[in-house]
Amino acid sequence: MFQKIIIASKNPVKIEATQAGFHRMFKNESFVFEGISVPSEVRDQPMSNKETLDGARNRAKNAKDQFPNAEYWVGIEGGIHDDVFGMQAFAWIVILSNEKLSQAQTAIFYLPEPIANMVRGGVELGAADDQYFGRSNSKQKDGAVGILTKGEIDRKAYYEHAMVMALIPFRKEN
Repeated sequence: MFQKIIIASKNPVKIEATQAGFHRMFKNESFVFEGISVPSEVRDQPMSNKETLDGARNRAKNAKDQFPNAEYWVGIEGGIHDDVFGMQAFAWIVILSNEKLSQAQTAIFYLPEPIANMVRGGVELGAADDQYFGRSNSKQKDGAVGILTKGEIDRKAYYEHAMVMALIPFRKEN
């Protein structure tokens, strides 16, 4: 029997990270994954921790509302937040089932100041990365984390660890 997982994104990196996280945490279970587009109800570039978490929650909830016949709904939202050290980049992952809501945050990292300044000026992080590094569509590939770590941590791996953490409450032994 397959369990249906709805991912509130059509971004291949987010879909792959969700698949990898579920397969790592539930090795003996079978899943069918579907990526869909739903609104986050926040800005295209969330500018705070709260707004980013709200975006992930809204995506998961809107996915559940649109496709109620699934076992899990996953929202992933990347965001930024300025603090005294500079501009942090991170993502929130929210997973819903009919019984539970769980969430986890990725690690944070600081953006180089030229990219942070573009984002402060209204450019979405993915577009700022593309512009600064002379790339295209990096947010559906390695993302800022992959570019800045020179491939040591790509965007899929970056999301995958947080996905595993968000799945902890859904393990049967918990």
